[in-house]
Amino acid sequence: MAEAVGGAFLSAFLDVVFDKLVTDEVVDFIRGKKLDLNLLENLKTTLRLVGAVLDDAEKKQIKLSSVNQWLIELKDVLYEADDLLDEISTKSATQKKVIKVFSRFTDRKMASKLEKVVGKLDKVLEGMKGLPLQVMAGESNESWNAQPTTSLEDGYGMYGRDTDKEAIMRLLLEDSSDGVQVSVTAIVGMGGVGKTTLARSVFNDSNLKQMFDLNAWVCVSDQFDIVKVTQTMIEQLTHESCKLNDLNLLQLELMDKLKNKKFLIILDDVWIQDYESWSNLTKPFLHGIRGSKILLTTRNENVVNVVPYHIVQVLPLSKLSNEDCWLVFANHAFPSSGSGEEDRRALEKIGREIVKKCNGLPLAARSLGGMLRRKHAIRDWNNILESDIWELPESQCKIIPALRISYHYLPPHLKRCFVYCSLYPKDYEFQKDDLILLWMAEDLLKLPNKGKSLEVGYEYFDDLVSRSFFQHSRSNLTWDNCFVMHDLVHDLALSLGGEFYFRSEDLRKETKIGIKTRHLSVTKFSDPISKIEVFDKLQFLRTFMAIYFKDSPFNKEKEPGIVVLKLKCLRVLSFCGFASLDVLPDSIGKLIHLRYLNLSFTSIKTLPESLCNLYNLQTLVLSHCEMLTRLPTGMQNLINLCHLHINGTRIEEMPRGMGMLSHLQHLDFFIVGKDKENGIKELGTLSNLHGSLFVRKLENVTRSNEALEARMLDKKHINHLSLQWSNGNDSQTELDVLCKLKPHQGLESLTIWGYNGTIFPDWVGNFWFYKNEDCPSVTPFSSLETLEIDNMFCWELWSTPESDAFPLLKSLTIEDCPKLRGDLPNHLPALETLTITNCELLVSSLPRAPTLKRLEICKSNNVSLHVFPLLLESIEVEGSPMVESMIEAITSIEPTCLQHLKLRDYSSAISFPGGHLPASLKALHISNLKNLEFPTEHKPELLEPLPIYNSCDSLTSLPLVTFPNLKTLRIENCENMESLLGSGSESFKSLNSFRITRCPNIESFPREGLPAPNLTDFVVKYCNKLKSLPDEMNTLLPKLEYLQVEHCPEIESFPHGGMPPNLRTVWIVNCEKLLSGLAWPSMGMLTDLSFEGPCDGIKSFPKEGLLPPSLVSLGLYHFSNLESLTCKGLLHLTSLQKFEIVDCQKLENMEGERLPDSLIKLSIRRCPLLEKQCHRKHPQIWPKISHIRGINVDGRWI
Repeated sequence: MAEAVGGAFLSAFLDVVFDKLVTDEVVDFIRGKKLDLNLLENLKTTLRLVGAVLDDAEKKQIKLSSVNQWLIELKDVLYEADDLLDEISTKSATQKKVIKVFSRFTDRKMASKLEKVVGKLDKVLEGMKGLPLQVMAGESNESWNAQPTTSLEDGYGMYGRDTDKEAIMRLLLEDSSDGVQVSVTAIVGMGGVGKTTLARSVFNDSNLKQMFDLNAWVCVSDQFDIVKVTQTMIEQLTHESCKLNDLNLLQLELMDKLKNKKFLIILDDVWIQDYESWSNLTKPFLHGIRGSKILLTTRNENVVNVVPYHIVQVLPLSKLSNEDCWLVFANHAFPSSGSGEEDRRALEKIGREIVKKCNGLPLAARSLGGMLRRKHAIRDWNNILESDIWELPESQCKIIPALRISYHYLPPHLKRCFVYCSLYPKDYEFQKDDLILLWMAEDLLKLPNKGKSLEVGYEYFDDLVSRSFFQHSRSNLTWDNCFVMHDLVHDLALSLGGEFYFRSEDLRKETKIGIKTRHLSVTKFSDPISKIEVFDKLQFLRTFMAIYFKDSPFNKEKEPGIVVLKLKCLRVLSFCGFASLDVLPDSIGKLIHLRYLNLSFTSIKTLPESLCNLYNLQTLVLSHCEMLTRLPTGMQNLINLCHLHINGTRIEEMPRGMGMLSHLQHLDFFIVGKDKENGIKELGTLSNLHGSLFVRKLENVTRSNEALEARMLDKKHINHLSLQWSNGNDSQTELDVLCKLKPHQGLESLTIWGYNGTIFPDWVGNFWFYKNEDCPSVTPFSSLETLEIDNMFCWELWSTPESDAFPLLKSLTIEDCPKLRGDLPNHLPALETLTITNCELLVSSLPRAPTLKRLEICKSNNVSLHVFPLLLESIEVEGSPMVESMIEAITSIEPTCLQHLKLRDYSSAISFPGGHLPASLKALHISNLKNLEFPTEHKPELLEPLPIYNSCDSLTSLPLVTFPNLKTLRIENCENMESLLGSGSESFKSLNSFRITRCPNIESFPREGLPAPNLTDFVVKYCNKLKSLPDEMNTLLPKLEYLQVEHCPEIESFPHGGMPPNLRTVWIVNCEKLLSGLAWPSMGMLTDLSFEGPCDGIKSFPKEGLLPPSLVSLGLYHFSNLESLTCKGLLHLTSLQKFEIVDCQKLENMEGERLPDSLIKLSIRRCPLLEKQCHRKHPQIWPKISHIRGINVDGRWI
């Protein structure tokens, strides 16, 4: 089928349907039901005829709505056909177990469905006849690129690329050190990010041009024509027209021009991905002299991988900052003369919001700025702001075709994979493996066999990364495999998903979902599913995913059952984050198409046995189901299960027969049982396991030969192996078992827990361990990179190994070895990280480690430092004498690489001599150094976070001006601190987080206020003498979003002049005077407000008009004497949706008419008197709350 289909989105789907159509199960069904085999042939013929025009249809659908509608109808029928064929295949495969299964099913109905599908496809074929579609034998020669690029600059300048330009200039001007004549520099980035603009600026730089004999600019474009490109290069070099058309003559001519010349050739917009084309194009380049350069731009990193040169430097081009993007926009949007100053200010405010939509893409900023260049009406600018970029005309907004062309050149299988990502919310961070499992469940991976699914998925994913559809997440530093889509790329996916893919923030409010919708992701449904009419339209839904799921304010016990009953075609079902879900209905077993089930982060306690009827299930995710203690007994029936995620559960033993799951590739852990059916032998047949494996309760292996049956040596794809004995003291048996658990040689990490053997087997690398004997405890691996030794309470001796030991060791951790004495290795040439904790008897000097970057020594006071490693970036030390010796070393050495310094627990007087901190220091953490003289004379320019805990008793005031780039300030338990000092009008532009706690003598903030324009959270706690918050918060803290005030009894009111305009969340704890005030200043954006007691003097709350009307969520906690709620003080809160009351023991009454009508959730906990009234539906209480949809009293919905 692949030969008949081009590169269109639907061609990959057509392949899937066609492949299923010719399977033995489907053919046998047709024959077994004595149906006309011509039905099958007709279906194949129709698919072939339709497939032949898909390439042409995909291009023409953009401009011809009739073609677009035809493709929609075709896709709808293909989904229906695929569901039917999958049902036939599933029932045919399972009838081997259930005799005559088809006779018990409605055979006539199945046959009727098949005939109906064939009829629908015939109608689609008939509808094709009136459309201007052509059969295409391959890719069209028509280029999607609007126009070629040129080397001429446009006079508008370039913004935000100075650093990138300098890097490229440096690469182009440096001489190749290895004698290579030509080297290549590649600028790689997504469409519209500014690659051509940057290359053009480099090409036109006068300093660069004079360094080369010849310069040429060639736009290669998406339709590569080697003859045309070679002609262009000759014309660029000679400035004359080239009439040659023969490639051989052209290359000879180009070779002659380049011979013995130093040249610079720019190849812009390169799409060439095959090695032969590159080799043929660049043969003439080999005749230039050393120092010749090629600079290419491409949106596909795979292009770089096939460049036939030894030296290829890659410069990934990232997005512009919002400010630089604004400069691009403003340069095009505002002519030198035009609107007045006042009008421009108004437009600029709207324009800056428009620029945020561009998300760092200069082409988008340029296009939108150009569209608005001659428009001065605020209405026109607001129209652009409120429009989706994908709704704008392509002729004016060039970013649309720039991104669409990247999609056009995706292979069909990648198009489907990319569009599937439209189910993710914008800016959603997704992990590589998670997405691949979803693709697999939706049949988006073309698999050679079941065991290769991950490898194929990785290949697809990496391809999309190389083409800039996915980008590594910069905000998530925890996961290497965390990715995001650029906002405009996400918008492209949404536009391509059409009516088949739907992303909903609130399902109750959706009206656009139709019967063609097959894939749905939701954040919440604020009505019970049984009342959401849209569910009646979703009987063909394949994907139901909860993403960022928010608990809804009603009893959801029946919701999963309704989903399962209504959505019979589901292949992907995710209740991830559905916290109140504790039971899965038995009807789950009827979802015969289901391949992916995710119940992670739910309250599931048990799984129904019917789950094991899911013949097609490939992935079962139960991660962090903390209430789950066992798996269903029939797990062995899930013979197609490939991925079982059970980390974070409390499963106590494995079900019997797990060895039957021979396709299993991921299993977080295996608990060795005492019975033969769930013993270690079950691991033996799981030869396809990949990644990490944790084998627990090895004490249940009582005979060493049983361990051999696990066949650990055969598990070639396991990278990380952990082995654990939970208890036991038979050291010889444990040694024998460990000997038989030898893994393959490619293992990357090994962890052994609870091992009681007195010696390690040879395969561990001759790790010997003796108690109380003068024998070497450790003989190291020669290739070992990471060594962690934890909780070895009886380990006493580590004799010094040979000086050439551990040549590759990068990380050494020794923790909780209280009896360890002796010396550490004296030389570790590759060591980068050293951690020693809770080794009080260890008397040793630190090893010589010239590459050491991170050092942590805590509760190991006999370890000494003789030579300070000059490359140290991070130091954490605790106690005497380490703190003292470290400060002395830092003072004398003056390290230039040190960025992070953490000092703890030192009681003697100490200071940094000269009052100086290292100039390179970016983070300083001080804890329990009460007699430290804090350095305030010198300005540490790079310091960003500064936490000071229970330290610096001599510090009475802290001049904030000392820290010009401080981002985070934490001050806690500084008893003598009285004030913070400002510096007049100077603002603290970098500060974004401020917290001061338990400073009993601090009375005020700087008189001029706290000018911190980027501060987002402000917390002050347990400051008994503090009388007020900083003045002018409304103007000096414009970005403040979070305010917390705790146990500050002297604060009576908020500052005059109003509160910060972006304040969203306020938490006030035991500030009775503040709560007793008559009225608060305006807080127009405040949505979340919480109060916490005890506030003994408050019996009734709140006063009328006290609370801001913008509130969405309100909480009252731990009020000791609160007796009554005042409804009048709440009735004006017309946006209030959630109200929580916790631990108000005396609260019994509600005064006034009723709580606000907008409330959808009322939660009452540990308020015994009020709870009693609610349960009884007392006439003085119930009429005031009965209109609320969700009322939860002490954990139960009423």
